[in-house]
Amino acid sequence: MFTVTRVADNRLDIEFGGKLDSEEMKAALDDLSSKAVGIDNGLMLYRIEDFALPTLSAIAVEFTRIPEMFKLIRQFERAAVMCDKQWIQTISELEGKLIPGLHIKAFDMNQVDQAELWLTSP
Repeated sequence: MFTVTRVADNRLDIEFGGKLDSEEMKAALDDLSSKAVGIDNGLMLYRIEDFALPTLSAIAVEFTRIPEMFKLIRQFERAAVMCDKQWIQTISELEGKLIPGLHIKAFDMNQVDQAELWLTSP
């Protein structure tokens, strides 16, 4: 499952869970791209539950879209990642250190208020 909801002019909420195959990955990236159109200085709130690695064919689809995804990610300033798996939180925050201009902070699933506050604070 990969659901993208545009909740404001500059914000996307993304829910991710389970294992994606190549068709689901393609649909997810298409949806993400279309809903991000026109966003500048954007915010993202990720909710990751029941995480499973995508299939190899899904990863191949993602690799073919890397240039598009790098362009898309530059539209965003902050991403709050909510997940109960510590290793995903750690990797998410590390990713934020590696992507110029994008700040990523991880939160437990029960920290919705803290994640919202962090996203909207100056």
